Amino acid sequence: MPHTYTPLLIEQADLRLVRLPLLSPFIISTGTMTEKVFPLITLRSGGLEGYAEGVMDPTPDYLEETTEGAMDLIRNVFLPQIVGRRFANPAELEAVLAPWRGHRMAKAAVEMAFWDLWAKSLGLPLKVLIGGVGDAVDVGVSLGIGPIPGTIDRVRAHALQGYKRIKLKIMPGHDVAMVRAVRDEFPDLHLSVDANSCYTLADTALLQRLDGLDLDYIEQPLAWDDIADHATLQKRLTTPICLDESIRTVVHARHALQSDASRVMNIKVGRSGGYAEAIRIHDICAAFSVPVWCGGMLESGVGRAHNIHLSTLPNFSKPGDVSSASRYFVRDITEQQLEATDGRMPVPEGPGIGVTLDHTFLESVTVSIERFGA
Repeated sequence: MPHTYTPLLIEQADLRLVRLPLLSPFIISTGTMTEKVFPLITLRSGGLEGYAEGVMDPTPDYLEETTEGAMDLIRNVFLPQIVGRRFANPAELEAVLAPWRGHRMAKAAVEMAFWDLWAKSLGLPLKVLIGGVGDAVDVGVSLGIGPIPGTIDRVRAHALQGYKRIKLKIMPGHDVAMVRAVRDEFPDLHLSVDANSCYTLADTALLQRLDGLDLDYIEQPLAWDDIADHATLQKRLTTPICLDESIRTVVHARHALQSDASRVMNIKVGRSGGYAEAIRIHDICAAFSVPVWCGGMLESGVGRAHNIHLSTLPNFSKPGDVSSASRYFVRDITEQQLEATDGRMPVPEGPGIGVTLDHTFLESVTVSIERFGA
């Protein structure tokens, strides 16, 4: 007798605002973070729960989306459209969200929570449903801006922990000298830099000085919404450029690949609108033989678990920013502690993303909670 699958009825949804203090300030070219403030979505069906978090910032200093604006859209548009409805698979839910323009981070939070719920309903790890393989992924680490001596100390500490790649945040006045000092101290280390869009083509000569420092790549040196100038810059550099903020859809990825603006690509599932688009970006990069890696946004254990599962796809051949949660938080909101060993992060076991919420602690860091449905 053929097996029949009953579409999932989304019975309830919770929308929380969570404020999770960081262990220490995280400094990049656009500002300093002392806490991670994010929306957390829970979707419920048949006694199961699916989780995801939004990766937008309180202010639009990474992309245009903001926490407050995303929560308003999720609250008033997205959740009312899906709570009380049945969906056979994530593609059906993606179609409901598709007519609304932009707001890819808000869409991703809803779509990713459904992927977790759907995988749990099937009793399968999420990696199986997206085509991932393996029980662990290579891990890199991202270090915020700080004085050169302290940066060298932090690099040494993380190299000793076995991280496969060290990424240094840079900005004007804190770039070539710092990177050269680190390279002189660690000549064999896999090293990259991330500018978070703080340079222009007028800084080409400065960026060319990084060419002799054997970097794996220079991440997003130019404007957050630019591809064309990155293609021009790449012609002037030998070090590969990696795009991050500029790649929000598979169309952006195609334009970057066709113009040779990005020889490595950072994929963030939360930035891309969810798994469906992130997988499309992964696949087109594989078709162009361009390696990818998973970027991080200082996620809690929920977002970190999603990133780990995404990183099991075959073209994620460079270490991603899915380092140990204990680097960022005294205590995480998940019962499972996501910790790397010797530069490898285990894929959380069990159905879905493999993590459950530490409800007692979560309540203590919840600013607000709204429930939709019965």
